[in-house]
Amino acid sequence: MSIRHLLNSRNFLHFLVWWILFSCFSGLISSAVVTLDSIEIFKTHELIIKPTVYFVCKGENKTFLPDVTKKGVVYSFKGEESWQPLTELESKKCKRCGFYEEDTFKSDDVFDEWEFCASDFKAPEGKYFLFEEKELNVTFSCPECKSLPADASNTAPEKHDDKNKMHVAVVILISVLISIVTIIALVAAYKYWQKRRRQQDQARFLKLFEEGDDIEDELGLGTVI
Repeated sequence: MSIRHLLNSRNFLHFLVWWILFSCFSGLISSAVVTLDSIEIFKTHELIIKPTVYFVCKGENKTFLPDVTKKGVVYSFKGEESWQPLTELESKKCKRCGFYEEDTFKSDDVFDEWEFCASDFKAPEGKYFLFEEKELNVTFSCPECKSLPADASNTAPEKHDDKNKMHVAVVILISVLISIVTIIALVAAYKYWQKRRRQQDQARFLKLFEEGDDIEDELGLGTVI
């Protein structure tokens, strides 16, 4: 067996193993990017200086909106701004998010706070409209949110959630076991193929020697006088 053929076989085996693992676990990670389409604030909390408006979800960094400085103005965005996207939403978990205005002397003022979920976005365009009276009017965009596998609903019964979690755990366990068995079978088949290939090479090599001896006998070269 040539060295190049052996390396190609090993590379193929590695690729196959990684492909199996990726197919089993790629569906377990589901998230979608959320961008800001437009925003209008109905009031500002700072009386003298221009307001500093920002968006933030619990446990994440603040996203400042430098263009939003005046009330009663609709600010529209393309989703390509340097501070975009606002956040990412997972298929089975909501986030506590909000719009705020920095305050110079006390804690920051709140325009609105809410549980932000992927299920908030509706087909076909994947838009979510947030309106808080006397505070702000916002449009979010998340085309991928409507295609996530499951919505994150806080109103589902706990027993139903437990069943879903158990079902997911069983699926994961079965997937892992199938992957392990498949990998072991592939490795065993690869080893057996190597063994058979060596046996065939040895048999071919011995056959060449036997044919050479027969030719020598026919030509009378096998006996030296």
